[in-house]
Amino acid sequence: MTNGDVETIDKGGQWVNRVIGEPERSESYSSKEEAIEEGQALADQLGTTHTVRSSVPTGDITDPQE
Repeated sequence: MTNGDVETIDKGGQWVNRVIGEPERSESYSSKEEAIEEGQALADQLGTTHTVRSSVPTGDITDPQE
């Protein structure tokens, strides 16, 4: 990833969009769908790429059930 790329990350059920190299532009969302939609829109606006990364299950009781 390069500066300006947008990454959508699952942080234990809270979804965060971060712009690489610009931490002040980070935003958090309660739903995956909203975070992905907003992350893609931001990447389009910036002319950069958008990547979605889910967290790796830890086995904790807070992990989402699939």
